[in-house]
Amino acid sequence: MYVKSSVNMATVNFYLDKPDKKGQAPIHLRINCSGTQIKLATGQKIAPDLFDKQKQRAKGQTYDVIEINHYLNYLNERADELLHHSNKRTYTQEEIKDILNQYIDSYKDNHSVNIVKEQISLYGKPFTFVDLFAGAGGFSEGFLQAEYNNKFFDFIAASDINENCELTHIVRYNHQLGLNAEFLRQDITEPDFLDNFLKKIGEKTIDVVCGGPPCQSFSLAGKRKKFDKKDDLFSHYLEVIKVLQPKYFIMENVKGILTKEDGKIKDLIIQEINSIVDTKEIPVLVSFIRKMKSNNNSFILECIIKRVEIETLRESEIENGREQFIQFVDNRFKQLTPKIADYKTSKTDQRINTIRHGFNILARTKEWEKLKRDIIKEKDHCNIDSDAFVEQFTSFLTHISSENVIEQISSAFNDLKVPSTYKKDCSDIITALKIYTSSFDETVDILQNIAESKEKSDLKVILDSIRLYKIEKPFVANSSNYGVPQNRERVLFIGCRKDQKFISEIPATVKENEKVTVFEALYDLDFIGNNEEAHHYELVDISKQFNGTAEKMKSLLRKRTVDGKENPKNGKSFSEWSREGRLIDRYQPKTKPFYVRNFEGLQKGEKYFDILNNHKTSNQNEDVIKRLEIILKNGDYKKAQCDLEECGLTSNKRSYNVLKPDSQSPTVMTIADDYIHYKTPRALTVREMARLQSFDDSFVFQGKRSTGGNNRKTEVPQYTLVGNAVPPLMARAIAMEILKNIK
Repeated sequence: MYVKSSVNMATVNFYLDKPDKKGQAPIHLRINCSGTQIKLATGQKIAPDLFDKQKQRAKGQTYDVIEINHYLNYLNERADELLHHSNKRTYTQEEIKDILNQYIDSYKDNHSVNIVKEQISLYGKPFTFVDLFAGAGGFSEGFLQAEYNNKFFDFIAASDINENCELTHIVRYNHQLGLNAEFLRQDITEPDFLDNFLKKIGEKTIDVVCGGPPCQSFSLAGKRKKFDKKDDLFSHYLEVIKVLQPKYFIMENVKGILTKEDGKIKDLIIQEINSIVDTKEIPVLVSFIRKMKSNNNSFILECIIKRVEIETLRESEIENGREQFIQFVDNRFKQLTPKIADYKTSKTDQRINTIRHGFNILARTKEWEKLKRDIIKEKDHCNIDSDAFVEQFTSFLTHISSENVIEQISSAFNDLKVPSTYKKDCSDIITALKIYTSSFDETVDILQNIAESKEKSDLKVILDSIRLYKIEKPFVANSSNYGVPQNRERVLFIGCRKDQKFISEIPATVKENEKVTVFEALYDLDFIGNNEEAHHYELVDISKQFNGTAEKMKSLLRKRTVDGKENPKNGKSFSEWSREGRLIDRYQPKTKPFYVRNFEGLQKGEKYFDILNNHKTSNQNEDVIKRLEIILKNGDYKKAQCDLEECGLTSNKRSYNVLKPDSQSPTVMTIADDYIHYKTPRALTVREMARLQSFDDSFVFQGKRSTGGNNRKTEVPQYTLVGNAVPPLMARAIAMEILKNIK
């Protein structure tokens, strides 16, 4: 028998079977259509007196009742969709039963397994990792796909600032995979972030830290803002590194970071990484400095000692150490003041007061930094940019920076008529203040300039030993080299602890001629039209869809290993890997994938156990569809401009990217309308964009599908989660290289 999707006579209802020995009655689903019935057991039971036969739902408002009714409503929606609203015109009874039973089995699986409380390995050697700026979890996903010589990764904790990142993490890793990986939702710039993150980690030692500080402020595609709150996040990332001291760390970012400020930002990052020290070696350096023969620079050497000793202090002790440093310099100035100014001048002169008060400002760096951070947040919240306010805010933030305060102090010294006898003393005070704000690496440069030639060789040996991490330069990685169907170039800073093997790049896993194409990634999802949503897979007939070019399209499909290498005998296609999953055996899902709208839905059990998730197209009007048709026909947005003008369909949109089925996609961003499907005039679904990023289909993006306007500042909907993510297969390649080298 065939059930037509257009039949209006089909009805869906629920009824109770006979109660069991415990008095619980199974709830069954029944479909009546043209005198024929389809019956299915829902897998849910309820006491008969708690079931309203007329409404066919459970009674009450407890969480259990809310969850049961949500489940029954969900099954009713999916059955009605098959009967009346499906893309496919007809279904046999068996097809309907099979599809609905898949939804039911997913629900049963979820309710028959408890969340695992401990990540215990049955065999092999686990190495721990944490994921900062985690977003959707691209790094985490890739690390859980990696295994080499029985070595693998144990996921300890992740962090991000957004609620939907946390929701997606909890559903994927805690509920679906059954892991006990923690999540901290907090701004990394907040003073107590590190303490809170350490609480999440507990007593565990962390072997690898990965993360990609947000790149909006220096993306080649975006505006470069001064004092953007995202600009300095890498330094907070490195603060975590200094405390955890992992064997390796990876910092991912956009390619634009290499050229930002003429390469100065890149150099600063390398410098900061080189400034992370092995605190156990600091006493050796201090002892060496004390023995250096330089009476003329004894004050500077003492300042250098105080500066490097700050590296050994705990977070709670650092501010006290900084205050003592400034106090030491201030005392030097107090001794010098009577020699360069008379009593009256020393009490009333603006220049002397500038120097004196400048010390006070520097001594309270922590308080000024907090104020600066709060102002930048408010500036960002109020969207202050390209307006009359921005210059004033920028000026104030510039003036309270330590560098500017030191510059004002230096100018004050220059304006004073200091006797030549004491000019070096004044110069030393300025140098001391620069040491105060310098990185360890910059401080070392000052030390090397002071050292005599015979001391420099011994100093070099000490410095080589004291630097905790080795890094030469960042590495540009293209995700298409790792089996991802996307040309996405990213910069990787890989820090290798001095007791570990050096890693300078991540070798490609695929050759140029075997890269995964867009068609391989998306062809089996191409059964959906404009303003439609699919909850299960449909068979795609390439011969019918590509009349005349079917053989050419079929030739694009290749059998591969998980990392993209061609393997005609034992491999799987990219779409098969996506459907079946790439996680290693120990991390196979404990429940079927599910979607929730928000945390409240998760708490109430309002879960959607669909076979296919996140596969919904936008509702585009006729003009937009015609515009996309013209662009698709021309194959390029610029080439289509004349045709668009003739039809009156020009757009203010900066660009459209027409996907080429036989090559890789351009960089996947956060707005689906930027891309046109290679065959159909429409934007991509979240699932299609996730495929281009190499996420498994079992990875469900939670919460809102999209957002717009000012909400983009605070919300991270599904499209943003996908577009901002590290491609899991690229993360897997990084993880594999670490596993090959880690000790």
